[in-house]
Amino acid sequence: MTTSDTRGELIDRELSADLASAALSLARRFQNGATLWVVSPQWEPHAHHVAVEFVHPVIMGKRALPSVSLVEPDPVAQCRVAARPGDVILAVASADQPQVRDIMRRAPAWGTDTIWIGSGPRPDAGAATHILWVDSDDPMVPATGRFVLMYHLLWELTHVCFEHPGLLRASDGTDASDCADDVCVTCSDEGRLAEVVMVPVNSFDEVLVRTAAGEERVDATLIGDVAERDLLLIHGGAAITRVHPDEEARS
Repeated sequence: MTTSDTRGELIDRELSADLASAALSLARRFQNGATLWVVSPQWEPHAHHVAVEFVHPVIMGKRALPSVSLVEPDPVAQCRVAARPGDVILAVASADQPQVRDIMRRAPAWGTDTIWIGSGPRPDAGAATHILWVDSDDPMVPATGRFVLMYHLLWELTHVCFEHPGLLRASDGTDASDCADDVCVTCSDEGRLAEVVMVPVNSFDEVLVRTAAGEERVDATLIGDVAERDLLLIHGGAAITRVHPDEEARS
């Protein structure tokens, strides 16, 4: 059996399309200076492998791409400190891994794209920017090489995109306007996701939050007391609702 035959069996049409979409998005991010941050709380070797794959290409002439594995006990805190707007966070994990779920919820407030590789029951639609999934209940899938095949293909397709500069110049559809992302009763969109950075001592002062556009101060009067690390939806300089931990941050 040839390599192409093997891949044809392991990567179906739907997953192939998902891989191509993720690779194009990733190539555009890298072209604009992104770093790829990789986490895998359940299977740490996968995090190291992905990072090495991108930063140390095995094919002569391919670009070395900035990629770092984050393997400390608290990957949420690591991602919060390391990731900057325009970066990408890639996770290799099951859909019920709590730290990865939390990272995926918070990533829009950090301004990062997300890629989630896994198997078994799927995450909810929209839980990550790109979901690359093996629809199998076999608990041994993470150890069989199928994940390795997926991120090897992701690496290869990303470099294919680099060979077509016209793709890299295409718009990624991002809208940085204040009313771009979430639904507000006054302008029919949904507001922006924000993570609370600092709560003032004086309750009448504005709360400092982090959004995809950077840090800013917002009025949280409408929703009452807030705490550091709370997720909020903000619009027009005000917090309009709180996003609870069990809710998805994406619409």
